[in-house]
Amino acid sequence: MRLRNLFLLLIAAMALLRSQAHAATTPTEARALAAARNDHTAYTLPAGELVKAKALTRTRHLVYWADTVWGLVTLWLLLELRIAARMEAWAVRISRRRWVQGPLFVLQFNLWMTLLLLPVAVFAQQTERSFGLSVQAWGSWLGDEGKSFALEVVLGGLGVLVLFWLIRRFPQSWWAWSAGTVMALSVLGVFATPYVIDPLFNRFEPLAKSNPALVAQLERVVAKGNGIQIPPERMFLMRASDKVTTLNAYVTGFGASKRVVVWDTSVAKGTPDEILLIFGHEMGHYVLGHIVRSLLFSFALILAGFWVGFHLFQWLLRRFGARWGVARQEDWGSLVVMILVLSVLGFAVSPIASAYSRSNEHAADVYGQEVVHGIVRDPQATGRAAFAVLGETSLDDPTPAPFYEFWTDSHPPIWLRAAFAARYDPWAEGEAPKYFSKQP
Repeated sequence: MRLRNLFLLLIAAMALLRSQAHAATTPTEARALAAARNDHTAYTLPAGELVKAKALTRTRHLVYWADTVWGLVTLWLLLELRIAARMEAWAVRISRRRWVQGPLFVLQFNLWMTLLLLPVAVFAQQTERSFGLSVQAWGSWLGDEGKSFALEVVLGGLGVLVLFWLIRRFPQSWWAWSAGTVMALSVLGVFATPYVIDPLFNRFEPLAKSNPALVAQLERVVAKGNGIQIPPERMFLMRASDKVTTLNAYVTGFGASKRVVVWDTSVAKGTPDEILLIFGHEMGHYVLGHIVRSLLFSFALILAGFWVGFHLFQWLLRRFGARWGVARQEDWGSLVVMILVLSVLGFAVSPIASAYSRSNEHAADVYGQEVVHGIVRDPQATGRAAFAVLGETSLDDPTPAPFYEFWTDSHPPIWLRAAFAARYDPWAEGEAPKYFSKQP
C-alpha cells in the first residue's frame, strides 16, 4: 500500500510541476496563440529548400526509430545470447575485487553497445553532413565519439559501483536510493558541465574579445532579467562553425558556473537583435525557474520509473534469469536487464517529457520577447525573423507530422513560434505583458 500511495503521489507531483511550469495563459497570449495557429505564412521555405527539409525530417525520423528499436534489440541480444553473462565471467576472472569488476564490466558493455550502434550513428552524422548542417570532419567526429566513450566508461564505472553497493546494502529499496543518487548527480552535472564537459568538445573564448558591442547589449538584457546575474567575464563565444552551420545562443551552468554562450554562427548569420531575442528566450528558462522545476519533474519521473522498473526487473530475473545466466540482482550482468527496462520505460514516457518541455519552451518564448522590449526596435518583427532564420538554417519542416511533434518534439514547431512572435505585442493598447509590468 505504501508503494501504491507513493506512486499516486508522484503522478500528482508531476501534474503539479507541469501546471507550475505552464503559468496561466494571459488573454493577450491566448489571442496571439489563437491567431498564430491559423497562420502558416510566418515561416515558409522556397520549393527547393522545402523538399530538402521534408527529406531531412523523414531521415531523422528513420534514425530515431532505428536507434530506439535497434538499441532495445541490442540489449536483448546481449542477454539472450548470454554475452552479458560472459562479460561478467571475464571481469570476475580478472579480479576478485568488486571495485575492479564493475568498471571492467562497464568497459565491455560500452564497447559492445558502441560497436553495434555505430552504423546508426555514422548514418546520422552523414545525414547532417549531406544536408549541409554539419561541416565536421570525420576525424573530428570520431574524436568526439572517443571522448564520449571515455566519459561513459569513467563516469559509468563509478556510477555502477555506487548502484551495486546500494543493491547489496538495500536489496528491497535500492530503487529509491538510486533515484536520489541520480538526482544529486544531475544537479552536479548541470553545475560542472561548463567547466568539465563542454571544453572537451568545443572551443570557447571571451565574447568581449571579438564582439564587445554585443556584450554591452547582452548586459542590458541581463540587467532587465528579474535578478539574474551574469557578468561580462562569463559571456563566451563558442566556435560552433568548426562543426555545424546552425545557430544558437544560450545560458548554461548553475550558480557560480552560470554563463552566456553565443555561437559564432549566430554572430555571422543573425542580426544583433535576433541574437538578443534568442538569448532572452534562454535566459527565460533560468528566470522562470525551469532549470530547478525540470530537475524536480525529472526526479518525479525517475523515482516513479525506478519503482516500476524495479518490479519489472525482478520479474524478468525470475522469468529469464537462468536462461540469460543472470540469476541475482547483484550480478553484474543484471545491469543490462536494468538498462533494458529503463530504456523501455523512458521510451514510453517520451510524450510526457516532450509535452512538459514544449510548455517550458513556449513560456520562454513569451519571456524572451518581453525582456527585449525597449532594447530591440521591433520585438514582433525580430521574433518572427529570428525563428525564420533558425528554421532556415536548420532546414526545419514548416508542416511537421503531428504524431512526431507529440512524441519527440521538445519545442513547439517553428512555424507556430514564428507566427506567435509576429502577433504577440503585450505593449499594444488594451494588451498586457505576462512577466513584466507595462511600461513605455
